[in-house]
Amino acid sequence: MSTLPRRVISVDTLSDTFKALSDPTRLEIMTLLLEQEELCVCDFIGALGQTQSKVSRHLRYLYNSGLVEDRREGLWMHYRISPDLRPEQAVVLAALSEAVGEEKKQELRRSLEQWFVRKASERSAQGLNEASGCRTVGNRAK
Repeated sequence: MSTLPRRVISVDTLSDTFKALSDPTRLEIMTLLLEQEELCVCDFIGALGQTQSKVSRHLRYLYNSGLVEDRREGLWMHYRISPDLRPEQAVVLAALSEAVGEEKKQELRRSLEQWFVRKASERSAQGLNEASGCRTVGNRAK
């Protein structure tokens, strides 16, 4: 017999977590969030080159699985890794951070940094400041 304390692991939670991470877009969203404290929906749209509806749908799936939490700022929703992760979710996310690999992380970092530059340039051209809310370049979001 083992003398180590046994942790109760919820198979349902693990199953739901793996389902939530079974989509490439959701994996990229989670990878970005593992490196950033919080991101706006427009940041995922710009960095991933996806439509607002697709990104929002994937974020809602992650939210419903308990992996992320949201907060509203004006018209825009901001997302972060949930501070209330179950222990098995935290283990899976730690493994995800390692499993993604440095090359993919760098690709996503570059994409996000390029998006931030485009967003800042557009804000400047429109005379907007940080408090005016999130705006995206082009027709990707309204």
